[in-house]
Amino acid sequence: MVESAGDPQESGLAREAGRGRHARGGAPRESTGFVRWLGETAIIVVSALVLSALVRAFLMQAFYVPSASMEDTLAVSDRIIASKITTTMGGVSRGEVVVFKDPGDWLPDPPPPAEGWRGMLQSGLTFIGLLPSDTGNDLVKRVIAVAGDRIACCDAQGRILLNGTPLDEDYIIGPTDQVLFDVTVPVDGVFVMGDNRGNSRDSRFHLEVASGAVPVDDVVGRVVLVLWPLSRIATVPIPGVFGEPGVAPPAIS
Repeated sequence: MVESAGDPQESGLAREAGRGRHARGGAPRESTGFVRWLGETAIIVVSALVLSALVRAFLMQAFYVPSASMEDTLAVSDRIIASKITTTMGGVSRGEVVVFKDPGDWLPDPPPPAEGWRGMLQSGLTFIGLLPSDTGNDLVKRVIAVAGDRIACCDAQGRILLNGTPLDEDYIIGPTDQVLFDVTVPVDGVFVMGDNRGNSRDSRFHLEVASGAVPVDDVVGRVVLVLWPLSRIATVPIPGVFGEPGVAPPAIS
């Protein structure tokens, strides 16, 4: 009968050869594993950066509040989140706090960007959404009236009249009658004002161009969240006064 086991001497030689191959191949296998890990990590990082940039471009973007024009709703140095998808899908509504691009000479010339590697790093991190935008070309105000609305300042109690209805704005720092006006918001425009009415160079001070309206195309997005500092985390809802009867003009049938 033939035994199934091989020759003991041959088996020993095979084991020695196996150990030799393992010993000789150990370093390359470790190197290959490190390279594979490095490649996978790079793919994850690049994918995360691309995803962050896409979110910033199409869904939401972080901004920095530089002034007191929106107090007490927004404070100086607040980090806020503006929803772009909300504006893209639903347009701009009365009562929303929005970020918009300077429509023309509302702001002084922005300071020059940082130079060298710091400027490049800051620009890169802002582009992918890891730093809030602070270009000096963006403003944040509340939309008081939209296209077709008639807005005037003010009634005997100093209140804004929107389509003939006085607005009881409990969210503002008044008074609001620094400029007297009576205008109709043009097509594709919105009339914006700061909640800190005594410290806001808003639509009231730019009536000579489009009755002070900001083009809807210049609106970046609706502010939905105060993200930082942690003590001020809060949503930014539309005040109930904008849902009262008479604020919106009747639809034309």
